[in-house]
Amino acid sequence: ALLSGTLSMSASSLPLAPAPPTQGLTRGGSVVVLTEQTTEQDLLAGLLTSSQATARASALLQHFPSIGHVVSAEPSQLFAFGLTGQDIVVLHLVREIACRMARAEVSSRPVLSNWQALIGYLQTAMAYEQIEQFRILFLDRGNNLIADEVQQRGTVNHTPVYPREVMKRALILNASALIVVHNHPSGDPKPSRDDIEMPRELKPAAEALGIALHDHLVIGRKGHASFRSLGLLS
Repeated sequence: ALLSGTLSMSASSLPLAPAPPTQGLTRGGSVVVLTEQTTEQDLLAGLLTSSQATARASALLQHFPSIGHVVSAEPSQLFAFGLTGQDIVVLHLVREIACRMARAEVSSRPVLSNWQALIGYLQTAMAYEQIEQFRILFLDRGNNLIADEVQQRGTVNHTPVYPREVMKRALILNASALIVVHNHPSGDPKPSRDDIEMPRELKPAAEALGIALHDHLVIGRKGHASFRSLGLLS
């Protein structure tokens, strides 16, 4: 029923309105039309509740490298720019929605035949993090995603990795293969010396249990690096 029961109509009898030519954000009674020319500042301001939304959005984008860094920032960092708790919740919800949309694409079919979707998801989830994190993708025999877990968080340039813990978790999940991933907060995905040593410890441990290590990926804002493509998994 519509209008508190004063009018009842079936869904099929309702007329279909034509789609509007543009979509927009409403702020202060006015509509901000979203087009290809809409700036990151406009988008960010549209999410904020303050009457100073435009000024605060500008200040945030001057401080952080991109809007991705803003929505991934810690609450304490955002409070410093005058954002409210509601503002911060909205920004984090936007990030979570983006991550879940990208992850759904990865889960839709075997990972190895869906590589670009995987890279897109990892970029969304990890490229804007301010500290390094070590993520593991656990796969079944058909290379379908069983679990996607962040096992360790480190500093701005280092994440500890414990092969024994990785293998223990793989056995619990009955995984047949792994893809391990970590990010570079600097934005440059070029593997470091420590990065190159990591699979030299993980791969023998995995092979001893009959588990394949498909790849080790490094994610940065400027792109990604694949150890398999670079010949660093041999």
